[in-house]
Amino acid sequence: MKSSSVCCVAKNRAYVAMIFTQFVYAGMALLSKAAIANGMNPYVFVVYRQAFASLALSPFAFFDCKQGAPLSYNLLSKIFLVSLVGLTLSSNLYYVAINYTSATFAAATTNTIPAITFIMALTIRVESISVKHMHGIAKILGSVLSLCGAITFALVKGPSIAFINWHTSNQQNVSHSIAALHSKGDQIKGVIMMLSANTAWSLWLILQGFIVKEYPAKFRLTTLQCFFSCIQTIVLAVTAERNPSAWKLGWDIHLLSVVYCVCFYAILVFTFS
Repeated sequence: MKSSSVCCVAKNRAYVAMIFTQFVYAGMALLSKAAIANGMNPYVFVVYRQAFASLALSPFAFFDCKQGAPLSYNLLSKIFLVSLVGLTLSSNLYYVAINYTSATFAAATTNTIPAITFIMALTIRVESISVKHMHGIAKILGSVLSLCGAITFALVKGPSIAFINWHTSNQQNVSHSIAALHSKGDQIKGVIMMLSANTAWSLWLILQGFIVKEYPAKFRLTTLQCFFSCIQTIVLAVTAERNPSAWKLGWDIHLLSVVYCVCFYAILVFTFS
Protein backbone atom coordinates (compact mmCIF):
# COMPACT_ATOMS: atom_id res chain seq x y z
CA MET A 1 0.00 0.00 0.00
CA LYS A 2 2.81 2.35 0.93
CA SER A 3 4.78 1.55 -2.22
CA SER A 4 1.72 2.16 -4.41
CA SER A 5 1.24 5.58 -2.79
CA VAL A 6 4.88 6.45 -3.44
CA CYS A 7 4.53 5.33 -7.05
CA CYS A 8 1.37 7.41 -7.43
CA VAL A 9 3.14 10.54 -6.12
CA ALA A 10 6.17 9.88 -8.36
CA LYS A 11 3.91 9.39 -11.37
CA ASN A 12 2.11 12.67 -10.70
CA ARG A 13 5.24 14.53 -9.63
CA ALA A 14 4.73 17.40 -12.06
CA TYR A 15 1.17 18.04 -10.83
CA VAL A 16 2.23 17.91 -7.18
CA ALA A 17 5.02 20.35 -7.99
CA MET A 18 2.64 22.81 -9.61
CA ILE A 19 0.18 22.70 -6.68
CA PHE A 20 3.00 23.16 -4.17
CA THR A 21 4.40 26.01 -6.26
CA GLN A 22 1.06 27.85 -6.16
CA PHE A 23 1.01 27.69 -2.35
CA VAL A 24 4.57 29.01 -2.25
CA TYR A 25 3.77 31.84 -4.65
CA ALA A 26 0.77 32.83 -2.52
CA GLY A 27 3.01 33.13 0.54
CA MET A 28 5.58 35.08 -1.45
CA ALA A 29 2.92 37.52 -2.61
CA LEU A 30 1.66 38.09 0.94
CA LEU A 31 5.06 38.57 2.55
CA SER A 32 6.56 40.68 -0.25
CA LYS A 33 3.47 42.90 -0.24
CA ALA A 34 3.81 43.33 3.52
CA ALA A 35 7.52 44.19 3.24
CA ILE A 36 7.06 46.71 0.40
CA ALA A 37 4.01 48.26 2.08
CA ASN A 38 6.19 48.80 5.15
CA GLY A 39 8.73 50.80 3.19
CA MET A 40 11.13 48.33 1.56
CA ASN A 41 12.28 49.42 -1.88
CA PRO A 42 11.15 46.86 -4.53
CA TYR A 43 14.48 47.00 -6.40
CA VAL A 44 16.45 46.45 -3.20
CA PHE A 45 14.15 43.54 -2.35
CA VAL A 46 14.98 41.85 -5.68
CA VAL A 47 18.72 42.41 -5.13
CA TYR A 48 18.64 40.65 -1.76
CA ARG A 49 16.42 37.89 -3.09
CA GLN A 50 18.69 37.11 -6.03
CA ALA A 51 21.88 37.45 -3.99
CA PHE A 52 20.67 35.10 -1.25
CA ALA A 53 19.25 32.69 -3.84
CA SER A 54 22.65 32.54 -5.57
CA LEU A 55 24.32 31.69 -2.27
CA ALA A 56 21.67 29.14 -1.30
CA LEU A 57 21.86 27.32 -4.64
CA SER A 58 25.65 27.40 -4.98
CA PRO A 59 26.29 24.16 -2.99
CA PHE A 60 23.74 22.27 -5.12
CA ALA A 61 25.26 23.71 -8.29
CA PHE A 62 28.73 22.58 -7.20
CA PHE A 63 27.59 18.96 -6.77
CA ASP A 64 25.34 18.91 -9.83
CA CYS A 65 26.27 15.69 -11.61
CA LYS A 66 24.68 16.58 -14.93
CA GLN A 67 27.13 17.75 -17.52
CA GLY A 68 26.23 20.28 -20.16
CA ALA A 69 28.02 22.06 -22.92
CA PRO A 70 31.17 24.02 -22.01
CA LEU A 71 30.43 27.51 -20.72
CA SER A 72 31.54 29.40 -23.80
CA TYR A 73 31.09 33.16 -24.21
CA ASN A 74 28.19 32.47 -26.56
CA LEU A 75 26.38 30.30 -24.01
CA LEU A 76 27.09 32.71 -21.15
CA SER A 77 25.69 35.55 -23.28
CA LYS A 78 22.51 33.57 -23.85
CA ILE A 79 22.17 32.82 -20.14
CA PHE A 80 22.79 36.49 -19.34
CA LEU A 81 20.04 37.63 -21.74
CA VAL A 82 17.60 34.97 -20.52
CA SER A 83 18.28 36.12 -16.94
CA LEU A 84 17.65 39.72 -17.95
CA VAL A 85 14.22 38.84 -19.37
CA GLY A 86 12.96 36.17 -17.01
CA LEU A 87 14.45 37.10 -13.64
CA THR A 88 15.51 40.74 -13.69
CA LEU A 89 12.75 42.31 -15.80
CA SER A 90 9.97 40.03 -14.58
CA SER A 91 10.88 40.24 -10.87
CA ASN A 92 11.37 44.00 -10.81
CA LEU A 93 8.12 44.64 -12.66
CA TYR A 94 6.31 42.23 -10.31
CA TYR A 95 7.52 43.81 -7.08
CA VAL A 96 7.03 47.38 -8.29
CA ALA A 97 3.51 46.44 -9.45
CA ILE A 98 2.64 44.78 -6.14
CA ASN A 99 3.08 48.19 -4.51
CA TYR A 100 0.11 49.44 -6.57
CA THR A 101 -2.05 46.32 -6.30
CA SER A 102 -2.90 43.72 -3.68
CA ALA A 103 -1.27 40.42 -2.77
CA THR A 104 -4.45 38.63 -3.83
CA PHE A 105 -4.30 40.19 -7.28
CA ALA A 106 -0.59 39.36 -7.60
CA ALA A 107 -1.20 35.72 -6.68
CA ALA A 108 -4.25 35.45 -8.92
CA THR A 109 -2.59 36.89 -12.00
CA THR A 110 0.12 34.23 -11.91
CA ASN A 111 -2.62 32.00 -13.33
CA THR A 112 -2.35 33.98 -16.56
CA ILE A 113 1.24 32.76 -17.07
CA PRO A 114 0.22 29.37 -18.57
CA ALA A 115 -2.22 31.11 -20.91
CA ILE A 116 0.30 33.75 -22.01
CA THR A 117 2.99 31.08 -22.42
CA PHE A 118 0.62 28.97 -24.48
CA ILE A 119 -0.29 31.89 -26.77
CA MET A 120 3.35 32.91 -27.21
CA ALA A 121 4.39 29.30 -27.88
CA LEU A 122 1.72 29.03 -30.56
CA THR A 123 2.82 32.34 -32.07
CA ILE A 124 6.45 31.31 -32.48
CA ARG A 125 5.39 27.76 -33.42
CA VAL A 126 7.10 25.83 -30.66
CA GLU A 127 3.73 24.27 -29.77
CA SER A 128 0.79 23.10 -31.85
CA ILE A 129 -2.86 22.57 -31.04
CA SER A 130 -5.73 20.62 -32.51
CA VAL A 131 -9.37 21.40 -31.70
CA LYS A 132 -10.25 17.89 -32.83
CA HIS A 133 -8.80 16.44 -29.63
CA MET A 134 -9.98 16.90 -26.05
CA HIS A 135 -6.57 18.08 -24.78
CA GLY A 136 -6.55 20.85 -27.40
CA ILE A 137 -9.99 22.09 -26.33
CA ALA A 138 -8.92 21.88 -22.67
CA LYS A 139 -5.89 24.11 -23.39
CA ILE A 140 -8.06 26.73 -25.08
CA LEU A 141 -10.72 26.70 -22.35
CA GLY A 142 -8.07 26.84 -19.62
CA SER A 143 -6.39 29.82 -21.25
CA VAL A 144 -9.69 31.68 -21.64
CA LEU A 145 -10.75 30.98 -18.05
CA SER A 146 -7.42 32.10 -16.57
CA LEU A 147 -7.48 35.34 -18.56
CA CYS A 148 -11.12 35.98 -17.59
CA GLY A 149 -10.21 35.45 -13.94
CA ALA A 150 -7.35 37.94 -14.16
CA ILE A 151 -9.60 40.51 -15.85
CA THR A 152 -12.21 40.02 -13.12
CA PHE A 153 -9.62 40.64 -10.40
CA ALA A 154 -8.38 43.71 -12.26
CA LEU A 155 -11.77 45.35 -12.82
CA VAL A 156 -13.97 44.20 -9.93
CA LYS A 157 -13.23 45.90 -6.61
CA GLY A 158 -15.04 45.18 -3.38
CA PRO A 159 -14.61 46.57 0.15
CA SER A 160 -11.19 46.26 1.76
CA ILE A 161 -10.72 43.52 4.35
CA ALA A 162 -7.91 44.23 6.81
CA PHE A 163 -7.61 41.32 9.26
CA ILE A 164 -3.82 41.18 9.57
CA ASN A 165 -1.62 43.97 10.91
CA TRP A 166 1.97 42.98 10.21
CA HIS A 167 3.38 45.54 12.59
CA THR A 168 1.36 47.68 14.99
CA SER A 169 3.77 50.62 14.72
CA ASN A 170 3.25 50.80 10.97
CA GLN A 171 -0.51 51.48 10.90
CA GLN A 172 0.01 54.70 9.01
CA ASN A 173 2.03 52.99 6.26
CA VAL A 174 -0.68 50.34 5.87
CA SER A 175 -3.35 53.06 5.63
CA HIS A 176 -1.37 54.83 2.94
CA SER A 177 -0.99 51.55 1.08
CA ILE A 178 -4.74 50.89 1.19
CA ALA A 179 -5.44 54.44 0.06
CA ALA A 180 -3.11 53.93 -2.89
CA LEU A 181 -5.21 50.99 -4.01
CA HIS A 182 -8.20 53.30 -4.44
CA SER A 183 -6.28 55.49 -6.87
CA LYS A 184 -7.52 54.55 -10.32
CA GLY A 185 -4.30 55.63 -12.00
CA ASP A 186 -2.12 53.58 -9.67
CA GLN A 187 -4.44 50.62 -10.02
CA ILE A 188 -4.22 50.65 -13.82
CA LYS A 189 -0.46 51.14 -13.63
CA GLY A 190 -0.13 48.15 -11.31
CA VAL A 191 -2.28 45.92 -13.52
CA ILE A 192 -0.27 46.77 -16.65
CA MET A 193 3.04 46.23 -14.90
CA MET A 194 1.89 42.94 -13.36
CA LEU A 195 0.73 41.59 -16.71
CA SER A 196 4.01 42.78 -18.26
CA ALA A 197 5.90 40.88 -15.55
CA ASN A 198 3.90 37.73 -16.31
CA THR A 199 4.56 38.18 -20.04
CA ALA A 200 8.31 38.45 -19.40
CA TRP A 201 8.14 35.34 -17.21
CA SER A 202 6.24 33.46 -19.94
CA LEU A 203 8.89 34.40 -22.47
CA TRP A 204 11.53 33.16 -20.01
CA LEU A 205 9.78 29.79 -19.75
CA ILE A 206 9.93 29.36 -23.51
CA LEU A 207 13.55 30.50 -23.77
CA GLN A 208 14.45 28.31 -20.81
CA GLY A 209 13.45 25.25 -22.82
CA PHE A 210 16.07 26.02 -25.47
CA ILE A 211 18.77 26.81 -22.89
CA VAL A 212 18.16 23.61 -20.89
CA LYS A 213 18.61 21.52 -24.03
CA GLU A 214 21.97 23.15 -24.58
CA TYR A 215 23.01 23.15 -20.90
CA PRO A 216 21.05 20.50 -18.93
CA ALA A 217 22.83 21.05 -15.59
CA LYS A 218 19.75 22.70 -14.04
CA PHE A 219 21.23 23.65 -10.66
CA ARG A 220 24.23 25.33 -12.26
CA LEU A 221 22.03 27.01 -14.84
CA THR A 222 19.64 28.34 -12.18
CA THR A 223 22.51 29.55 -10.00
CA LEU A 224 24.11 31.34 -12.93
CA GLN A 225 20.84 33.03 -13.80
CA CYS A 226 20.32 34.18 -10.22
CA PHE A 227 23.89 35.51 -10.11
CA PHE A 228 23.52 37.40 -13.39
CA SER A 229 20.14 38.75 -12.29
CA CYS A 230 21.67 39.94 -9.02
CA ILE A 231 24.32 41.93 -10.90
CA GLN A 232 21.73 43.38 -13.28
CA THR A 233 19.38 44.36 -10.46
CA ILE A 234 22.19 45.94 -8.43
CA VAL A 235 22.80 48.32 -11.32
CA LEU A 236 19.09 49.08 -11.54
CA ALA A 237 18.66 49.48 -7.77
CA VAL A 238 21.67 51.78 -7.35
CA THR A 239 20.28 53.95 -10.13
CA ALA A 240 16.76 54.05 -8.68
CA GLU A 241 17.57 54.20 -4.95
CA ARG A 242 20.39 56.47 -3.77
CA ASN A 243 19.52 56.41 -0.06
CA PRO A 244 21.94 54.04 1.81
CA SER A 245 19.40 53.45 4.60
CA ALA A 246 17.09 51.71 2.11
CA TRP A 247 19.57 48.84 1.95
CA LYS A 248 19.47 48.06 5.68
CA LEU A 249 17.85 44.80 6.82
CA GLY A 250 16.61 44.42 10.39
CA TRP A 251 14.83 41.68 12.32
CA ASP A 252 11.48 42.55 10.78
CA ILE A 253 9.11 41.70 7.94
CA HIS A 254 11.75 42.83 5.41
CA LEU A 255 14.19 40.10 6.41
CA LEU A 256 11.44 37.51 6.86
CA SER A 257 10.06 38.09 3.35
CA VAL A 258 13.51 37.82 1.75
CA VAL A 259 14.40 34.64 3.67
CA TYR A 260 11.03 33.07 2.84
CA CYS A 261 11.39 33.77 -0.88
CA VAL A 262 14.94 32.42 -0.98
CA CYS A 263 14.34 29.29 1.13
CA PHE A 264 11.25 28.16 -0.71
CA TYR A 265 12.75 28.99 -4.09
CA ALA A 266 15.73 26.77 -3.26
CA ILE A 267 13.42 24.00 -2.05
CA LEU A 268 11.41 24.17 -5.26
CA VAL A 269 14.50 23.90 -7.42
CA PHE A 270 16.04 21.16 -5.28
CA THR A 271 12.87 19.06 -5.10
CA PHE A 272 11.45 19.33 -8.58
CA SER A 273 14.40 19.88 -10.91
